[in-house]
Amino acid sequence: MSKINSRSKGKRGELEFSEFCREKLGIGARRGQQYNGIDGEDVVVSVPNLHFEVKRVQALNVPQAVKQAERDAGVKVPILAHRRDREPWLLTIRAEDLRRFVEIVGDYYESERERIAALIGQAVGR
Repeated sequence: MSKINSRSKGKRGELEFSEFCREKLGIGARRGQQYNGIDGEDVVVSVPNLHFEVKRVQALNVPQAVKQAERDAGVKVPILAHRRDREPWLLTIRAEDLRRFVEIVGDYYESERERIAALIGQAVGR
């Protein structure tokens, strides 16, 4: 695959994964490159402290891609999101990061529930 086609497929993958996050996971997400690569992230999500490295390829060297995610993540939890043609999205996370990931995601959804409850309370005049 040429460099241009590879870059284009990468962009499509980042857009697809952003849409997946919004529609299936209920979290805000956008392609980082659309905003000049803020924080060097492929996809910027509304959940704090998570870093997604997105790969949309048929043949993936998972250990190498995880190392890239680790390098780019800084203090965030590095997560590799990847998928092949006509296959579902998969997430690869280091076992040592699983507990922190679960805590971060749990805290995020709890704060979202509280935020929504407060908005409903305001709407009904409480």
